[in-house]
Amino acid sequence: MNSEFDIIHRYFKRIDSRAILGIGDDAALINIAPGAELAISTDTLVCGRHFFADADPNKLGHKSLAVNLSDMAAMGAEPRWALLALTLPEALVQPQQTWLQQFSAGFFALADRHCIELIGGDTTAGPLNINIQIIGTVDAGQALRRSGARPDDDIWVSGVLGSAALALQHELGNIALADAEIDNCMSALLTPVPRIDLGRRLIGLAHSAIDISDGLVADLGHILESSHVSGVIHLADIPCLPQLKIRLTQPLAVHCLLAGGDDYELCFTAPRVHREQINKLAIELKIPLTRIGKILIGEEGLIVKDAHDVVLTLEHTGYDHFSARSR
Repeated sequence: MNSEFDIIHRYFKRIDSRAILGIGDDAALINIAPGAELAISTDTLVCGRHFFADADPNKLGHKSLAVNLSDMAAMGAEPRWALLALTLPEALVQPQQTWLQQFSAGFFALADRHCIELIGGDTTAGPLNINIQIIGTVDAGQALRRSGARPDDDIWVSGVLGSAALALQHELGNIALADAEIDNCMSALLTPVPRIDLGRRLIGLAHSAIDISDGLVADLGHILESSHVSGVIHLADIPCLPQLKIRLTQPLAVHCLLAGGDDYELCFTAPRVHREQINKLAIELKIPLTRIGKILIGEEGLIVKDAHDVVLTLEHTGYDHFSARSR
């Protein structure tokens, strides 16, 4: 059986290091440039809660890092370093097992794409859990926050929403997708694309931003609460794949779009005067950016209207780890 240190050296330690001191000591040492701030976040993925036990380890390596990169994107930060803590069942560390090889390959493929260095972490035995801490930099005073939304701001989202949640419902047997519909939805669930470039380019354009991890209504609600404003969005304007749009007469499909979570797109607010610049940015980055509503005065929360301008009543607003009915 591989030891803890065998696992670190064989699968996760690399020769090249941009840190002063990386993997192998009690802590990493990194430089931070003058006039810059560190942005630091962490996420944990738990087997059976965030992913199925038979999940493809390569794609799981990608997703475990991608969900952290999405937090950096929401702040407008440039991700630089990561720490990885793995709790591993003994079956996955047997010499004949390829799980760690595939997981680390998926992790590093995405890390290399964004020039991120793994500088440390921890490994221990137990039920499969993956924890990543991500560290990035942003110019001092420039980070996007949840608390900056202002009345009359437009509300925007990137990409399309609801696809990952629809794929999950298909996997759970709650909805049936045709073979031709599955690929796009499954890629959204298993290999989300963090919007790092978009987040950086939104500095100076957006007043506030958040990544959509728990569901649009819940995460936009965090912006409204932090900014002490309210808002209205229109169901018909929220971008989604055709296979979801044709199902929007079904409560489960509406739930996927508004509250399903796992989108890892950005929701942001920006003044009207920046509409043209944001539309040009969408073309330049080849990312759909869609206005779905506006920020209102007051703290009454979020209003969601359907195609007939009727206010929707939502039973669930997003994913909650401690709610048995969260999904």
